[in-house]
Amino acid sequence: MIRVCIVCEGATEVEFVKSCLVPHLLNHGVNAYPSIVQAPSGRHRGGRVTVDRLARFISHEYHAADRLTTLVDYYGFQDAEGRTRNELERDILDCVVRYAAGVDPRFVRPYVQMHEFEGLLFSDVEQFQYVLDGWDADVRQTLINIREQFQTPEDINNSRQTAPSKRILASFPDGSYSKTEHGPVIADAIGLTTIRQQCPQFDGWITMLEEWTK
Repeated sequence: MIRVCIVCEGATEVEFVKSCLVPHLLNHGVNAYPSIVQAPSGRHRGGRVTVDRLARFISHEYHAADRLTTLVDYYGFQDAEGRTRNELERDILDCVVRYAAGVDPRFVRPYVQMHEFEGLLFSDVEQFQYVLDGWDADVRQTLINIREQFQTPEDINNSRQTAPSKRILASFPDGSYSKTEHGPVIADAIGLTTIRQQCPQFDGWITMLEEWTK
């Protein structure tokens, strides 16, 4: 069994890894664990994602695991500067190689989620019913209408007004939806099988993790 560190952007992703990914990957001989990105001083945890900050953190975490990957949102990158998801992943890896002498790039595979973790939750909007205090027919229809506008949940677009999390928060105007509380619960209720069927880029990442023991 190999030990895989998944560097996460924030608390929501950490809980998702713990509750959904860790049990699944254990069945494939992968002992995964989350680690939240932070500044070298330890003062700033989560968020503030840049290529350089991720690479520096990964270069310090690399030696504690057999393999290392990331779960960070494309939307959250402060220095995306027009780069595609693939370009960001490549630049993160190139930067890690510069910082960590002797690192084997085969064992570090950054993953950037399009456009945001919360997009995965649109794989089955019925599971938003777990936001018990805010769920009603109007909220349900609003979420259905959002999902039907896009070919996949990963296509739900990226801006300060229309990112998946912003759409979800606007769908629950009473403020009952909490990203860190409800996001991982909804993802768990949806299940990895459905999320993978709906989200091809995410599915490709999970497939890579499953096959890493080979």
